[in-house]
Amino acid sequence: MLFIGTFFICLFIFMLQFLWKYVDELVGKGLEMSVLFQFFYYSALSLIPMSMPLAILLAALITFGNFGERYELLAMKAAGISLFKIMRPLIVFVVILSCASFFFQNVVGPQAQAKLYTMLWSMKQKSPELDIPEGAFYDEIDGYNLYVKKKNRKTGILYDVTIYELSNGFENARIISADSGRLEMTADKKHLYLYLYDGHLFENLKSQNTNAKNIPYRRESFREKRSLIVFDSDFNMIDANFMSSQSNSKNLKMLQVSIDSMTVMSDSIGRKFYTDAKTGVFQMASGLSKQDTAKIEAANIDNYNVDSLFNRSTLAQKQKIISSAVNRTENQQSDWNFKSLTIGANDQNIRRHRTEWHQKFTLSLSCLFFFFIGAPLGAIIRKGGLGMPVVMSVLIFIIYYVINNMGYKMARDGKWIMFAGMWLSSAVLAPLGVFLTYKSNRDSVVLNVDAYINWIKRVLGVRSVRHIFRKEVILHDPEYAALSKELDLLTHECQVYMNMHQPKAPNYYKLWMNEGDADLDLIGINDHLESLVDEMSNTKSFKLLNILNDYPIIPVAAHIHPFHIYWLNVLCGVLFPVGLFFYFRIWIFRIRLQKDLERVISTSKDIQAILNDKSD
Repeated sequence: MLFIGTFFICLFIFMLQFLWKYVDELVGKGLEMSVLFQFFYYSALSLIPMSMPLAILLAALITFGNFGERYELLAMKAAGISLFKIMRPLIVFVVILSCASFFFQNVVGPQAQAKLYTMLWSMKQKSPELDIPEGAFYDEIDGYNLYVKKKNRKTGILYDVTIYELSNGFENARIISADSGRLEMTADKKHLYLYLYDGHLFENLKSQNTNAKNIPYRRESFREKRSLIVFDSDFNMIDANFMSSQSNSKNLKMLQVSIDSMTVMSDSIGRKFYTDAKTGVFQMASGLSKQDTAKIEAANIDNYNVDSLFNRSTLAQKQKIISSAVNRTENQQSDWNFKSLTIGANDQNIRRHRTEWHQKFTLSLSCLFFFFIGAPLGAIIRKGGLGMPVVMSVLIFIIYYVINNMGYKMARDGKWIMFAGMWLSSAVLAPLGVFLTYKSNRDSVVLNVDAYINWIKRVLGVRSVRHIFRKEVILHDPEYAALSKELDLLTHECQVYMNMHQPKAPNYYKLWMNEGDADLDLIGINDHLESLVDEMSNTKSFKLLNILNDYPIIPVAAHIHPFHIYWLNVLCGVLFPVGLFFYFRIWIFRIRLQKDLERVISTSKDIQAILNDKSD
């Protein structure tokens, strides 16, 4: 039910976008409800394959987001059920939906597209409803331009009418000016009956041209004038055969047949143009006898000095030679431009058919890819409802749409290989779906914002602060007498470490070539510190708790090489800008570590003073 709801929402959104694109063809045409219903019906059928992936993505995000938000996924995983096993029934369902999407694109889609665009072209050719405005020129009547200063909407009388009849061109317009008039539609709705009263008519008696200075014209005054204007206001469906050559009105079999036919035709035209290219440029000029033509064809141009022959010609002969060469070159250029357009148009038509062929598969597979993105993503973000899932699905679909549209246009225009352009979006979606499914199955924090914030803090060296509060229930009080000795031992460990490791600049070579994995001495000091803090946090003394918050949180690995893998450290050192960044970062952390240990010693002494007061 959730998928059905999201599907109709997505279909409604795509239909609004489609109708907004063609709203000019619908408004003001007086179309009947049956025609509009057919238009909406065929547009909905043609948009089903595009709506399916977004609906699957949104439904998967909401479903698994609800599972995660209500801890149902956690319960199923605790019962030993993996995420892939939870997704298995839905995978079967989505595979069925992908097959249904392919069926729509291959069987229903071409027929719906043919019907839809046939209706669109018929709507474009339909004349708009006759609604002449006041104080503005009205040019929706073919060949006429009408101006009405004022009109009576009850009686239909028009006042101060000016008509420009432009059937013979703007220069030879027939102008009619009348005090009033009236327009009526004939019974067959194919003509307008025009009544004009008290006016004048102006027209040229012969056609006007640019060279003519005086053009006779005729002026006619009338008390009443009637004329019949062709104006077909009915909706007439054009012949649907004009869509038979369009790629979006064909199924896979028809597309393959068309591609093969156009390829054969392109090859035959190319061979013919190649033959013309070898012979056409060297054709002899007309007006020569057969003997002269045979002599010229048998002559070898290498035996003659062309420049010398041209220089010895008379001025008239030179002019004739140059004029002939220019004319033949221009004719040859026009011929090759025409041939280029012919071949280019055929190649573009082939590419359109191939893109349509590939799109039937890529759009169907995108349903499956979107499910493997939406389901694990919903399990990771653990947010249901229509808030976060809608935002995430829209962002993902926009990215997919941009990538898919870019690849489609590149492939259609011949700038990319057809397979690479049409399958670019699938090449991006498939690895993303595998990655998210793998991370979600392993309960990864790949989309946990806090994890990324903490990582950025570690990189930038932003330290965390302790926040220790008094516990409501304390089972065991700290052993204050033993704590003083432990604090002495911690202070001694910090002092020894500080004497052995001075905060000096590290050796760049040894820093990256050292295979040591961790600073065990510092890890031991930090473990000792944290155990003491954990034990002293059970105290009831507010004063002691406040001093405990003065203990620093020591990063035990920030002062050594950044990676645990040896070859990554070596690579980091070789890449000098990267290695230099980490070098100064490690140096800064070593100086900070020295200050942290000094702070641990001073805080421990303050705590010992409080413990001594308690013992007294």
